[in-house]
Amino acid sequence: MKLRNITFYLFFALATCLCACKSTTEKQNTTIALSDYFKDTTAGVKTGGVQMVAITTPKGKFNVWTKKLGNNPKMKLLLLNGGPGATHEYFECMESFLPAEGVELIYYDQLGCGNSDNPKDTSMWDLPRYVEEVEQVRQALNLDKDNFYLLGHSWGGILATEYALKYQQHLKGLIISNMMVSCPAYGKYANEVLAKQFDPKVLARIRAIEAKGDFENPEYMQLLLPNFYAKHILRMPPEKWPEPVNRSFGKINQSLYVTMQGPSEFGISGKLLKWDRTKDISKLYVPALSIGAQYDTMDPKHMQWMATQFQNGSYLYCANGSHMSMYDDQQTYMNGLIKFIKGVDAGEKKVKLN
Repeated sequence: MKLRNITFYLFFALATCLCACKSTTEKQNTTIALSDYFKDTTAGVKTGGVQMVAITTPKGKFNVWTKKLGNNPKMKLLLLNGGPGATHEYFECMESFLPAEGVELIYYDQLGCGNSDNPKDTSMWDLPRYVEEVEQVRQALNLDKDNFYLLGHSWGGILATEYALKYQQHLKGLIISNMMVSCPAYGKYANEVLAKQFDPKVLARIRAIEAKGDFENPEYMQLLLPNFYAKHILRMPPEKWPEPVNRSFGKINQSLYVTMQGPSEFGISGKLLKWDRTKDISKLYVPALSIGAQYDTMDPKHMQWMATQFQNGSYLYCANGSHMSMYDDQQTYMNGLIKFIKGVDAGEKKVKLN
């Protein structure tokens, strides 16, 4: 009897030890050493992770700017900025959160934006062409289905949606941040919901300026900043907006912005006027996260609905956030984003975030 007990306890102790070792090993496999994360693995002269990517377009060859922060063979996040026509710079807030979790960040200025070439040709501001540009960047940076997460914010969300519908076989995870999948629905929300939150006199004056096409009138922005931007774009007094946001917005390519979006801040009147993928996103099987915010320029209920249409959809709701919820509901946004990326890396198809 005693011998049997001793044998049982020895077996139990051995099993416990093996489980503990396995758990430790698994934990080690899901993390990456700090020295490996920050090691510069590029050949030749070091550039701090900057790589100019040559892209081929119908109008010839151009260079677009990318910059890698960190190394992780399993979690690489390529960022698509909004605007259209802004720059990667407003994403710099992610450096305070994602590197500590081992997520590799990849900044990228789209053609015509920031540090990339600007052909100054409005025929180049075209959604299908930008999709092919992203695919060329993916190939150049050696991103694939085992590590490639794509995050598109605002206009970048339109681009990310289009990219995924054509090339989802190359993705590990997709994040659509603060963007609906229907510009007509966005226009309707702007007119029927957001506009009604204005002081009627202020709205009437804004509409009068727009009707004249007088978008360069200083009064236009003077009215929009406190009544629209500080309520629905970034919920902070404009004079307190974070420097990376101001730096990025200060470099917006107006040609690209007006061509795609149109000059008005209410809805869309440019090339994207009729863009609508509500009937197509059910084709997306890649794990996909939709991020919405209560005070966004976009309808949070629509963005929640999107997550139900993806075959493997998740939804992150930023109750205190607006269009730039990575700043004005920062902890919710960053914690949810990290949890999604790590969840997908661990094999989850859908990740519960709220």
